[in-house]
Amino acid sequence: MAMPSSLLWAVDIFGRVYTLSTVGQYWELCKDTQLEFKRVSAVKQCCWGIACDHQVYTYVFSGDVPIRYQEETYENQRWNPVGGFCEKLLPSDRWQWSDVSGLKHQQLDSFTLPSPHWEWESDWYVDENIGGEPTEKGGWTYAIDFPSTYTKDKKWNSCVRRRRWIRYRRYKSRDVWAKIVSHDEPNQLPDPFNDISVGGWEITDEPLGRLSVWAVSLQGRLWYRENVCHHNPEGSTWSLVSTPGEVVQISCGPYDLLWATLWEGQAIVREGIDRNNPQGISWSIVESPSSENGIMHVSVGVDVVWCVTKDRKVWFRRGVNSHNPCGTSWIEMVGEMMMVTVGLNNQVWGIGCDDRAIYFRQGVTPNELSGKTWKAVVSGRESDRSQTGSSTSLLSAGCFFTDDIQNQTSAVIQGDADPSSDTEPGVPTSPASTALLGAAASQAETSAQLTLDPLPSEQGEATAASASSEKDNLEMNKSPGNSNPSAELQWINIDLKEAQKHPVLSVSSFADTSSLSSLGVFSVGAEEQYGADEHPLWAWVSGGGCLVDLHSPLKWFTAPSGLSSSVQSLSLSITPAQTAAWRKQIFQQLSERTKRELENFRHYEQAIEQSVWVKTGALQWWRNWKPHKWMDVRVALEQFTGSDGMRDSILFIYYMYHEEKKYIHVFLNEVTIIVEVLNEAKHSFALYTPERTKQRWPIRLAATTEQEMHDWLSLLNMSCCESRRIQGPPSHHAIWSVTCKGDIFVSEPSPELEAGPQLMPCDQMFWRQVGGHLRLIESNSRGVVWGIGHDHTAWVYTGGYGGGFIQGLGSSADNIYTQSDVKCVYIYENQRWNPVTGYSSRGLPTDRYMWSDASGLQECTKTNTKPPSPQWSWVSDWYIDFSPAGGTDREGWQYAADFPASYHGHKTMKDFVRRRRWARKCKIVTNGPWLEVPPVTLWDISIIPSSDADDEEAVALWAISDKGDVLCRLGVTQQNPAGTSWLHVGTDQPFISISIGAFHQVWAIARDGSAFYRGSVSPSKPAGDCWYHIPSPQKQKLKQVSVGRTSVFVLDKNGNLWYRQGITPSYPQGSTWDHVSNNIRKMSIGPLDQVWVIADKVQGSHSLSCGTVCHRTGVQPMEPKGLSWDYGIGGGWEHITVRGNATEASRGAVPDTTEENPAASKEGEDEESKGKTEHSKTPLMLLHTIQM
Repeated sequence: MAMPSSLLWAVDIFGRVYTLSTVGQYWELCKDTQLEFKRVSAVKQCCWGIACDHQVYTYVFSGDVPIRYQEETYENQRWNPVGGFCEKLLPSDRWQWSDVSGLKHQQLDSFTLPSPHWEWESDWYVDENIGGEPTEKGGWTYAIDFPSTYTKDKKWNSCVRRRRWIRYRRYKSRDVWAKIVSHDEPNQLPDPFNDISVGGWEITDEPLGRLSVWAVSLQGRLWYRENVCHHNPEGSTWSLVSTPGEVVQISCGPYDLLWATLWEGQAIVREGIDRNNPQGISWSIVESPSSENGIMHVSVGVDVVWCVTKDRKVWFRRGVNSHNPCGTSWIEMVGEMMMVTVGLNNQVWGIGCDDRAIYFRQGVTPNELSGKTWKAVVSGRESDRSQTGSSTSLLSAGCFFTDDIQNQTSAVIQGDADPSSDTEPGVPTSPASTALLGAAASQAETSAQLTLDPLPSEQGEATAASASSEKDNLEMNKSPGNSNPSAELQWINIDLKEAQKHPVLSVSSFADTSSLSSLGVFSVGAEEQYGADEHPLWAWVSGGGCLVDLHSPLKWFTAPSGLSSSVQSLSLSITPAQTAAWRKQIFQQLSERTKRELENFRHYEQAIEQSVWVKTGALQWWRNWKPHKWMDVRVALEQFTGSDGMRDSILFIYYMYHEEKKYIHVFLNEVTIIVEVLNEAKHSFALYTPERTKQRWPIRLAATTEQEMHDWLSLLNMSCCESRRIQGPPSHHAIWSVTCKGDIFVSEPSPELEAGPQLMPCDQMFWRQVGGHLRLIESNSRGVVWGIGHDHTAWVYTGGYGGGFIQGLGSSADNIYTQSDVKCVYIYENQRWNPVTGYSSRGLPTDRYMWSDASGLQECTKTNTKPPSPQWSWVSDWYIDFSPAGGTDREGWQYAADFPASYHGHKTMKDFVRRRRWARKCKIVTNGPWLEVPPVTLWDISIIPSSDADDEEAVALWAISDKGDVLCRLGVTQQNPAGTSWLHVGTDQPFISISIGAFHQVWAIARDGSAFYRGSVSPSKPAGDCWYHIPSPQKQKLKQVSVGRTSVFVLDKNGNLWYRQGITPSYPQGSTWDHVSNNIRKMSIGPLDQVWVIADKVQGSHSLSCGTVCHRTGVQPMEPKGLSWDYGIGGGWEHITVRGNATEASRGAVPDTTEENPAASKEGEDEESKGKTEHSKTPLMLLHTIQM
């Protein structure tokens, strides 16, 4: 399982393209080496480049999900009294073969592949579905006339009919450089290209994966590539964009920032870029920071601009944002660069002017966008690993240093502040030194190519010291200051040019701060480290697809030496299995020694029966009498250690009531969950017990700081686990859940949870928190656990426990990794129409707030809306969201007759109010036992709920990508839960939910709400063969499916839970749907066909509770739908999975209650609650035994 990574792209002076991973240490040569390139521009999913032939090429990464495009055309027919439906149409009718509108003539043979990089996947076939419902054989839909509303049923007045033909084409040129073929007129072809920039993927999500590709021709003209997106990675045509002058170079950011440089040395900034006009509207001119030297190169990020002037000075633009893309002023930075590039989160790289090395800007944070220092990237190339040992032996001879080299070396050291340019002597050119170099190298190169390469400090010190016994100017190599191989140069610690000019370093100061290798100027000894082919001199670098995590260290800044490589090879030979075996052996030896040492003292009596440990502190408590408010309390946690070494704990809360000191106490072995509460104003958390769960009234406490709250949470969680004798990672049968806040909880199931003489109520289950942040989670009984974040990133469980705020003994020492998640916060701008001004933000006195949440009950403006909690931080500005349900117009507005109502995306005469949704992304960085599974982002996952299987047997795992593609994961085993690769399963439409049962029954839900069954899925045929359409229950639109051992349940968009009747091995599709319950949000069917749900509107003693864990009791083979509901902890749950709980208990216990809904129905909540006592208050059910 590899850590998530992204790539830095670079081109050396010979035109070879390399990539460097953020988790790697070596440059890797691009797979396709047939071409030589001048420049590249990379994003996450692809890279565009300009080759030495001045043509544009694109490099699309290979993936498990193919790039497919659906071509479609419609066959139209009209009814004729003589021959019935036929191809003869009226003169005023549409074409016999046309597009959906009927205006464009589209015959089957008129479709051609757009370029040689595509191939047809199949032949034309008829689409036999309409809106998720199957049509009659032939796929015809009928209407009165063209155009009209089409139905699948033929009626007496159906005079016309049509059917849709589909054919898929697949993009095949992946992991190779594909030339962009132009279909323009020969006299309108773009000139040869000189520069290219790719960005703009954050402007809009429609179409999926849309990119802005800009190119500059040799004539100084600017071109824009139309229609570049996921389904069309090449784009369609080039369109010319007028500019105020001849353009030399261009840079496009991920959002709406676009800068270009003119031949005269000015910069131009594009204004008016948005989702409706990605090319922008107009240009603004920004003058060069220096009147003598114009701008030569510019690079932009999210909200930053860097530039290099013609004198190689580096400048940072202050005050750039989406409202002011031109910025305010220039700040000069230290250093001289050939060019700079800005990465995904505003990280910066540059190519040094003299040494042609790549430098990384350290210290770039959201609060300090200009960073602090430049640091050289000294990573070697992949081909250098095998040559390191031989080069070390050659270097140790120390015979390469002639007098010429020594003199040059000292000159470089003393002149560091003003390094020589590439044209000045940088290498020995005497015949003697050249001959020596040629004899030592395996392949001699010209002296001009042997320049400015970094040398590992240990080799540099040894070699230089052996040659400098007669030279005093190199005595500095023996100084202890050279012992740090990663020391930085003194001059790069200066941030802004105004603060300090270039310092001229003396030999003594240099010796204290850096080794010779840090200069990167040794041209002789270092050459042999890189073997026959010298260390690359860089010509171009692109960080547009490189995401540097500020919390993860990079391996780019330490050059691998001969010694370190041997150490690495030694460490790599030790496998995790050997480490585990050694750990087990050491533990056994320690245990035996402890037994031997304690044997002599067994007859001694124990001096102390129990010990008491107390932690106290000041918190706030949400008091349980009216008026409810926060009050200051003293809290004490007392831990008792008994004679058996076990600990029990009591939490005391001391408060004042009418000037009298009182207290409440909680036994921690009764606490069922401790959960952080989402509150902007308070750092608060809640403690639940079974009794307080029934009352829907937990103990809520708040701390003054986030750190104090986390300290208490960590301590209380660990104390609860100790009291319940729970330690270590969750078992394979554990029940996992996720709260609406994204926190992850796990519970160890008891055998009495599903069956037995006395059922265990689910409000007595103990939930402990696991670090991390997810949107949903799925597991199985072999310990394979996957999760999906709010940003659709897939994560796999590593086997650890703890993480997050849980530290110390409550968390495992290994298998804990950094995890991040991004989600959107939404607010609504509301307006009402009035006859004078039209739509305005002046509403009626009874209207909702003009800036509000979705309900309209809470005021939410752009300024007062904060991230969900202090752990979150904003990572974007507010932007209009064009994807709410119901659609929007071009400006993002939705219309309705009044608040609240159903909204639609177009204005009608009856619409008097409108709203639009604004979104802002926020990010959380935490840690937990999770590793990212790149690169496909997912929407849903399902793991086969297997129970008895061999450890090495493959585990079936199906998923749906966030684009709606159905995927099957290959290579998933208990030892390798992340699997190896994705297998794409073809579908005719996007899907939203999928589930695989214990016998490889795969069911899925499409985005239009229809259900499908996948036939012939087996371990030998993991992807099956075809989809069978299953009619939805009573024309409901479905949203989730879950398959257990034999049961299939679905959930529709109105919250109704349905059970599929009539499923047999010979007829796995079943026959009919039976309604089970309503008010259901999510559900999970286990390997024993147990039914668990997250329910809404559960009646409690204080209010209706949303997001309650409910367990279906009475589920038996003869009663698969169960009989009644048992309520767990109410409020705030988002997702649950019981697909790992294969713990079988004795069968035959059936409760005699029959409560059909987990909640009061929407129509009769009061009537239902009057006629019966609350079921959650009587969790212990009367049972009777049935002889099976």
